[in-house]
Amino acid sequence: MDMNRRRLIGGSVAGALAMSPDAARAAPLTATLGRDVTQYGVRPGSPDDQTAKLQRAIDEAARAQVPLALPPGVYRTGMLRLSSGTQLVGVRGATKFVFSGGASMLQSEGGSSVGLTGISFDGGKIPLPERRGLVHCLGGHDVRIVDCEISDSGGNGIWLEQVSGDVSGNILTRIETTAVVSFDAKGLIVSRNTINGTNDNGIEILRTSIGDDGTLVLDNRIDDIKAGPGGSGQHGNAINTFRAGNVIVRGNRIKNCDYSAVRGNSASNIHIADNSVSNVREVALYSEFAFEAALIANNTVDGAAVGVSVCNFNEGGRIAVVQGNIIRNLLPKRPIGTAPDDDAGIGIYVEADSTVTGNVVENAPSFGIIAGWGKYLRDVAITGNVIRNAFVGVGVSVMPGAGTALVNNNMISETPRGAVVGLDHARTITTDLSAEGAQRYAQLVVGGNAVRR
Repeated sequence: MDMNRRRLIGGSVAGALAMSPDAARAAPLTATLGRDVTQYGVRPGSPDDQTAKLQRAIDEAARAQVPLALPPGVYRTGMLRLSSGTQLVGVRGATKFVFSGGASMLQSEGGSSVGLTGISFDGGKIPLPERRGLVHCLGGHDVRIVDCEISDSGGNGIWLEQVSGDVSGNILTRIETTAVVSFDAKGLIVSRNTINGTNDNGIEILRTSIGDDGTLVLDNRIDDIKAGPGGSGQHGNAINTFRAGNVIVRGNRIKNCDYSAVRGNSASNIHIADNSVSNVREVALYSEFAFEAALIANNTVDGAAVGVSVCNFNEGGRIAVVQGNIIRNLLPKRPIGTAPDDDAGIGIYVEADSTVTGNVVENAPSFGIIAGWGKYLRDVAITGNVIRNAFVGVGVSVMPGAGTALVNNNMISETPRGAVVGLDHARTITTDLSAEGAQRYAQLVVGGNAVRR
């Protein structure tokens, strides 16, 4: 047989050109990634439930420590269990699992080095039990969920407990509760995901008790987050951290949330930086309750009831740097369900051991910046900010027991009720303290501000 190099190459090209589009897309998977799921009798596009055959294929590929390739098509399945080493690889946008019912679609318990790549998971809006995700992973090391799509989950999208790994590049839409939940992470990255349409929160980083967590929440797009269960702030947040220390929330694009863009509750050493936020209806960037140290820097907020709140000194909340943020177009009211005495229309609010510097606040129906709540004020410096078009520029508590505040070298303009005023909680009780001859308070230093009335 006369088979030279030119004929061999020509034959290979001709064969590739003659291959069907689906086969062409599947070819790299089956050629380079170990087992093909169809070897186990699984049929892409079959109307039958294929749970048992899929489970056998997953188990055998995991035992052999090779990936399992899933060619394009629809796979109807109930709950599948993922052991250590399971690697499921699909064709992004073409490989789709459709849920037929169960506690979750995929569950891993203690499974390490589990990977899901390029697969769409359709939950069919089938209700899940509480504290369950369509993808549910407990106690795993190096779990990676990458470039997948999760839609119409009747519970949470992804639920993780005591997991380390990477949840990145996924699309999560129409999720009945929260898109991504992590409890007690062991070293987790949640990045570059698109989350659109949840009925609770977008991303939750939680711990069962206060402690170090260190999860990185980076560069996600989060939109349309509803507070379906109601409440006064537990729900309706794009990113919610609770008891989780040393979490970094950076570079996220967040819009259209019933409550907050980023809410840190008892979350010490939180970094909230370089996020773009618009159209949220309560506090945009929140650090509250029992925390120590919050960095809130270089964010933009366009549309919120309060731009930044660093509060609850009465619960031990203290130490913050609020720097370089642009906050504008504040709303005059908070959502129904919050406490009736909660103010709105405020750019920045702080209480204890904090500096507020280099921020721009514009269009605040109430206050540009507030320091303190009654006696809950200690060691706050407000310097080098620009405040314009606010009813009051800076309000500082002057109640008995309140600590020291410095209001110095700010640019304050178009503030009809005063550039700097003293407060009894939310009530203004002094004239403009920046004016010549104004009353002085021993704990309050006001000077060097450029005021244009």
